[in-house]
Amino acid sequence: MTGNGRGPDTEALREEIRRTRVELGETMEALAAKADVKARLRSSADQAKERMREQAAQTMARVRGQAAQKAQVARTQAQERSQAVRRNPAPLAALAAGAVAAAIVLLIIRGRRR
Repeated sequence: MTGNGRGPDTEALREEIRRTRVELGETMEALAAKADVKARLRSSADQAKERMREQAAQTMARVRGQAAQKAQVARTQAQERSQAVRRNPAPLAALAAGAVAAAIVLLIIRGRRR
């Protein structure tokens, strides 16, 4: 030890006391955080909300992708059918003629009832 009472042992003890105080402060903060039930519940709720938002966004993206894919398939099928009708319009013409004939028959029957 030196003459003023501040030897290496004293400085080492002071440094250890300082570190112990810092550790004790950190431990107290951790304990206080664990004891704060409201804050922990709020944090858990916020995390759950965020997970739900992410899942909803993923589901919406997947549904939109599937809808776009099915719409494309429907467009392709409609184009194929319209090309088939253009190549052979007879079935469509027969259907239209049948609809006109049915309308005329209904009008005649309706006129006789009055």
